[in-house]
Amino acid sequence: MTANTTPVATLDQSRGSTLGRFLAFLYGVASYAIFFVTFLYAVGFVTRLGVPKTIDDGAVSPAMEALLVNLLLMSAFAIQHSVMARKSFKQWWTQFVPKAIERSTYVLFASLCLALLLWQWRPMPSVVWHIESPELALAVTHLSLFGWLIVLTSTFLINHFELFGLHQVANNLAGKTMPAPRFRTPLFYNFVRHPIYMGFIIAFWAAPTMTVGHLLFAAVTTAYIVVGILLEERDLIDLFGDDYRRYRERVSMLFPWRRSA
Repeated sequence: MTANTTPVATLDQSRGSTLGRFLAFLYGVASYAIFFVTFLYAVGFVTRLGVPKTIDDGAVSPAMEALLVNLLLMSAFAIQHSVMARKSFKQWWTQFVPKAIERSTYVLFASLCLALLLWQWRPMPSVVWHIESPELALAVTHLSLFGWLIVLTSTFLINHFELFGLHQVANNLAGKTMPAPRFRTPLFYNFVRHPIYMGFIIAFWAAPTMTVGHLLFAAVTTAYIVVGILLEERDLIDLFGDDYRRYRERVSMLFPWRRSA
C-alpha cells in the first residue's frame, strides 16, 4: 500500500506547491498594481494636477486639528516604511509571511499607508509663496514633474521589479532562487548615492504655490528622508562592507555639488 500511495501524495504536494506559488505571484502583481495606482495619484496630489483631491483641496479644519492629523498620517507612513524595512524585522516577519512575498507585503502596506494619507490629508491653505509669472510657474511645475521622473527612472536603474516585489514572486513561481545582491552604481548613482530621495525632494519643494500644508508635507518628508538614509546606509554597509564605505566617501549623499564627509 505504501509503495502505491507515495507517488499520489507526492503529486498532491507538487500541485499544492504550484498553486501556492501561483497565488503568491497573483498577490505580488496585485500589490504592485495598488502601489502603481497610488504612486500616480500621489504625483497628481502633490503637483495639483489631474486628480480629484490634491494637497490643497478639501474642507478646511481648524489649524491645530489639521496639523495634528497630518503629522499623525505622515508618522504612520514613516514608521511603517522604516520598521518593515529593517533586517531584524524581516527576520521576525518571515516566520509568518513566506519569504517570496515579504517584499510585496511591504509594498502593499506602504501603499495602503500612503493611500490613507492622501485620503485623510487636511489642507492648510494659507499661502507661503506664490509665483505670479505664468511662465515661471509652469517651469517650476515641470521641475516638480522632473523630480518624479528621476524617482521612477532611478528605480529602473537598480531593479524596479525587485524593489517592488515582482521579481521575487516571478522567481518563486518559476521555482528559482533570488540571485545574491550585487553592488552597482548605474548612471545617477555615480553622482549621488540616493537619487530616488533626491527626486522626491525636488518633486515636493518645486511648487509654484506653496501653502502651509504643502510646506509641512515637504519639510516633514525631507526630514524623514534624511533619517531614512542614515538607517538605510547602515544596512548597506552591513550588506556590502568596504565597497559601500568607499562609495560613500567618493559620492555625495543627495546633491552632486555637495561632497559627503
